[in-house]
Amino acid sequence: MRLGGRDGSRVNVRVESVKVGALGWGTVETEGANADGWRETGGLARGEVLIHSVRTAIAAVVSLLAARFFRLPEAYWAPITTMVISQSSLGAALVVSGQRFVGTALGALAGAIVAILFGPNMVVFGASVFLLGLVCAVLHVDRSAYRFGGITLAVVLLISRPTPAWATAFHRFAEVSIGIGVALILTIVWPDKDAPALEKK
Repeated sequence: MRLGGRDGSRVNVRVESVKVGALGWGTVETEGANADGWRETGGLARGEVLIHSVRTAIAAVVSLLAARFFRLPEAYWAPITTMVISQSSLGAALVVSGQRFVGTALGALAGAIVAILFGPNMVVFGASVFLLGLVCAVLHVDRSAYRFGGITLAVVLLISRPTPAWATAFHRFAEVSIGIGVALILTIVWPDKDAPALEKK
């Protein structure tokens, strides 16, 4: 395909292919994947995006229903955890689940103890995050466990609630555990075919 320039010269432009989707939108077909791993092949990439979205939505809803069944006060933590873990293959999901489980348990325990003994305080919170990092290092867990533990510690210690600190810590741990369980079951029953490819990037 040739286009004319302002000076009368000819410019060669190569268009590999153009497709018009069912909704009438024009898409240029390209090869490869972007940074998020979504294939840019036009449309729904052979339905893979649709299947992935349905899989994630079902997992999130099941996780939320399970948390609400146990009447947990902040049930939304369960689907959040499920959506994070369910994007991986089984092997990776087991690793992520283990780290999140350990980190959440440590953060919940530390948050409950500190909240009962000292209450919410900026200096105490900073010291608690620091000590939690040392504990994670001693236990030889990676930084993702420390990150999850720090988040749980902050939620338990800094957010005011009418319930006792130990109850808040237990609820947080239970909500995350439900999310992990649902994600692992989903990964076994309905594995994500694209997950191994994405993990290599």
